[in-house]
Amino acid sequence: MGRKRSVTISDVAAGAGVSIATASKALNGREQVRAETRARVLQVAEELGFQPNALARGLLSGRTQTAGLLTDGVDRFSLPVLLGAEDAFGAGKMSVLLCDGRGDSIREQHYIRTLLARRVDGLIVVAESTDPRPSITDDLPIPVVYAYGPSTDPADVSFVPDDVGGAGLAVNHLLTLGRRRIAHVTGPVDYLAARDRAVGMRAVLDEAGLPLAGGEVLHGAWSQRWGRQAAELLLTTAPELDAVFCGSDQIAYGVAEAAHELGRRVPDDLAIVGYDNWDVFATEARPPLTTVDMNLERLGRAAAQHLFTAIDGGAGGGVHRMPCRLVVRDSTAPRRSG
Repeated sequence: MGRKRSVTISDVAAGAGVSIATASKALNGREQVRAETRARVLQVAEELGFQPNALARGLLSGRTQTAGLLTDGVDRFSLPVLLGAEDAFGAGKMSVLLCDGRGDSIREQHYIRTLLARRVDGLIVVAESTDPRPSITDDLPIPVVYAYGPSTDPADVSFVPDDVGGAGLAVNHLLTLGRRRIAHVTGPVDYLAARDRAVGMRAVLDEAGLPLAGGEVLHGAWSQRWGRQAAELLLTTAPELDAVFCGSDQIAYGVAEAAHELGRRVPDDLAIVGYDNWDVFATEARPPLTTVDMNLERLGRAAAQHLFTAIDGGAGGGVHRMPCRLVVRDSTAPRRSG
């Protein structure tokens, strides 16, 4: 005995005495069908046990249940954003097409054409940094959400980490430990992330009525070498220093190395806070680093969930700043007595 044939939309149309096009409109809830015709089609579909497959549902709804993810490069920052977005898409039973533009505009345009040819329902653009990136929304017939780095168009919807707030968490933590002579070592001044973290740090110090130890923010490379160089400078010119808030875990790792070499105990003499919660540095430092986690997987999930809303026509624009969290480790343990 052969397998039972699946009920098709043609069977439903024949049973209801309508054309296939009318049956499709009725099943999809289109307004062009009279109420009695819709009721008849739905009744026949239920009686026959009609279950449209994924392709048929896509044809009925005009959607493919597929989303695009376009990156400016896959690295330790974009990867958790991608994982979070993919997790949300999976929960929403959507397939994902990932394209890595590698920061090349020609490659990006090629992938955009490819994604449109695949009829994706929407697109998430994942930037390589928190600096604004050019908007592509006006050129596309589908909803676009920007993640990690915002669009240059404030009318677009973007999800970014709240670096100002994240820095505030770090410095407030140091203040609760009784640290009052706090310096700031961070990355290049032309990075928005470095500037935002400096703004958040200064706001908390100003509110506490405290000056910045060392007199100014020290900007340099996102590297251990810069962390060592900056720490050597600070501990020589500002020996009263009792804490350093660093703009990245790499920098904080270098600061800790230099502190040890100069005979400063971490955290007894010098408390250190990093940024990024990058395990390679944060957990391998001695002692392990207290750091700020940008919650990038959560940010990616939020971007994908917003895209669902945008696909349904219910989303607005603007920048959503996602809260960071403080991960406390031994580099800011309370001072030991004696």
